[in-house]
Amino acid sequence: MNLAALTRIVVCVVSLISAAVIATSGAVASNAPSAGPLTVCHAGSLLAAFVQVEKAFTVLHPDVTLKDVSGGSVSLARRLATGRAPCDVYASADYLDIDQLLKPAKLADYTVLFASGRMVLAYLATDAKAMRLPVTGDFNPPASIPEVAPNWYQTLLAPGVLIGGAHPFLDPGGYRSHLIFELAQAFYKAPDLYNSLLEHYTVIPPDSTNPAGAPALGKEFSFQFSYEHSAAATAKRSSSYRYARLPDRIDLSTVDNDRSYAQASVTIPGLGLPGSKPSASIPGSRAAWGLTVLKNSPNQESATSFVDLVLGPVGAAALNANGPTPISPAIVSAGDYAHLPKSTQALVTTKQGSR
Repeated sequence: MNLAALTRIVVCVVSLISAAVIATSGAVASNAPSAGPLTVCHAGSLLAAFVQVEKAFTVLHPDVTLKDVSGGSVSLARRLATGRAPCDVYASADYLDIDQLLKPAKLADYTVLFASGRMVLAYLATDAKAMRLPVTGDFNPPASIPEVAPNWYQTLLAPGVLIGGAHPFLDPGGYRSHLIFELAQAFYKAPDLYNSLLEHYTVIPPDSTNPAGAPALGKEFSFQFSYEHSAAATAKRSSSYRYARLPDRIDLSTVDNDRSYAQASVTIPGLGLPGSKPSASIPGSRAAWGLTVLKNSPNQESATSFVDLVLGPVGAAALNANGPTPISPAIVSAGDYAHLPKSTQALVTTKQGSR
């Protein structure tokens, strides 16, 4: 099924929900979550999909005010942990942020893996420095995506070439770039490749108040590691945007390589809460998005309803249309399963080895 068809499905689902609510307004009102503001905090890589889910939610629950907060997953975790930002539903670009940051701080009881993806190397066809990148295959997404040649990293090490990315202490997209550096060193058996690539890495300031003056691909830096669904969306808007796939041993794309990915790790500062660990070690793993409802959320019923919508057909259609790829059914650990609301338990699996 193509993207246009999937998008039409989401629109139809929202329309059907709207019609059902109008036709049975009394019944919906009697069973709806109690009124109150619901804050959904999510990774920027989920924005397009979550906008569609949020539209469906507001049709189902017109009495609930929904606030959308998007940003770097680790940055959001720090803000909600210190009380600087309210949050009911937290959806991270890396499920391990919940396991390694929120759970030890007793802010969450469970982690649901609900989507997956891969990292790709993005660049512009108009950038002379990037055009030196050796790739095989034509760029005609989604039918054809080029793959990097074995010596691709040498182009990134050329004088004056910069790799742009998020700060690893604030965003999984940032620390996943560092994990790729470490995995590439081991995969290609290239001594000191990690440090050499790190010297070419430049941090893109988050949430720039002046987008026109923000560092840009093809100008201030020539390459960027990106989630494939985000890169595909950008390529549709820009005729010069390109991306290439990396070997699956380093692109964080498959659960079958998790043992290999875990040989790399990054250490980031902890949440800084009393009793919490001063740092957190994040091992490499497949790129999987996770979500949870915060334990201190005053809107448990509404938050659970939103999570169930993400894990159901509406969420699957929105993710299929926009990315990342839904994990269906979603996955939780056997230990976390007992902490899930009954309605959510019906939407997940505890299949061993899936995480």
